Amino acid sequence: MTATPRALQGVKVLDLSRVLAGPWCGQLLADLGADVVKVERPGAGDDTRSWGPPWLKDAAGEQTRDAAYYFCANRNKRSVTIDIAEPEGQALVKRLAMEADVVLENFKVGGLEQYGLDHASLLKMKPSLVYCSITGFGQTGPYAQRAGYDFLIQGMGGLMSVTGRAEGEEGAGPQKVGVALTDILTGLYATVGVLAALAHRDRTGEGQHIDLALLDVQVACLANQTANYLIGGTVPRRMGNAHPNIVPYQDFPTADGDMILAVGNDGQFAKFCQVAGKSEWASDARFATNAARVKHRSELIPLLRQATVMRTTHAWIAALETAGVPCGPINRLDEVFADPQVIARGLRIALPHAVAGRVPGVANPIRMSASPVAYDRGPPLLGEHTAEVLQEWLNGV
Repeated sequence: MTATPRALQGVKVLDLSRVLAGPWCGQLLADLGADVVKVERPGAGDDTRSWGPPWLKDAAGEQTRDAAYYFCANRNKRSVTIDIAEPEGQALVKRLAMEADVVLENFKVGGLEQYGLDHASLLKMKPSLVYCSITGFGQTGPYAQRAGYDFLIQGMGGLMSVTGRAEGEEGAGPQKVGVALTDILTGLYATVGVLAALAHRDRTGEGQHIDLALLDVQVACLANQTANYLIGGTVPRRMGNAHPNIVPYQDFPTADGDMILAVGNDGQFAKFCQVAGKSEWASDARFATNAARVKHRSELIPLLRQATVMRTTHAWIAALETAGVPCGPINRLDEVFADPQVIARGLRIALPHAVAGRVPGVANPIRMSASPVAYDRGPPLLGEHTAEVLQEWLNGV
């Protein structure tokens, strides 16, 4: 364990969640120094342990039973196996909850009531407890009893209506984001909620129930798209990689591939025009201001495409970066981890693992000067810390 002070040192979290949104919250709290104990089903564990291939290999190169998916959201935790369907297991989880500051869970609404592990039961036993529930649709409303998965919520919450090629283009149609973004965002909101609730508890001694829904988060995170609709009255449409409010702000073809051009103001557009040898575009009334460029998008974009195909991606990026115009390549993941900036920031890490020796991972992006993130443990084996946690938290059973 690190000797450096940790932001959440001394905070105990009982993590009853599985898959991604809840475990992402638990992992972030653990990275910040909380003691996070993950309760898993005996013999099976978190659903994502079986979501492979690919699978982790042990030190001898043999395939283990743990899928790579599990490793993205469970570092710095300790795993205990408890069967909450059995009375003895329920009693044990209750005892652990009484020692915890925070309980995380993502069971269906009412799913833990039969075990006496729901928020009402545990808050009655410990009024200072912070209890965070994550569901697809929240604890109230006509959809409360429905199961909710990220893909489903991306569709219902509007994200897929603004993601994908524009109507009339080849391959047009709704498209999900390439990662379970709604789950990730819900995990981040859950973390913020837990930290706020802990601050409230520290002031008042009062715990509370946090009700987080994937659908709520997805709608909230549409950001400018929802603002455009609510204020402008026009339903946003799919635009591929284009931006509804900024032009040019999308991908463009080059002589050997593609690049991103992200012009955020009129000055940057003028600089681009100069680099492209088309200074007259910057003084053209149709293109001189962003509002004009949005209005005349269909005229400007073909002109830009004709210009960008004349140089390689590398040549464009070198010239535009020198001129102060935001741009960049469209990297594959192997290129991401070979990028000098990614290397300099130390985004690829190696974590200790009881079977594999070391397992690769991605660093937490939070950089804190006084109480930095630390990586004390890799993702645990199923039930790896059962005896250890029961001894530490409950002085044995």
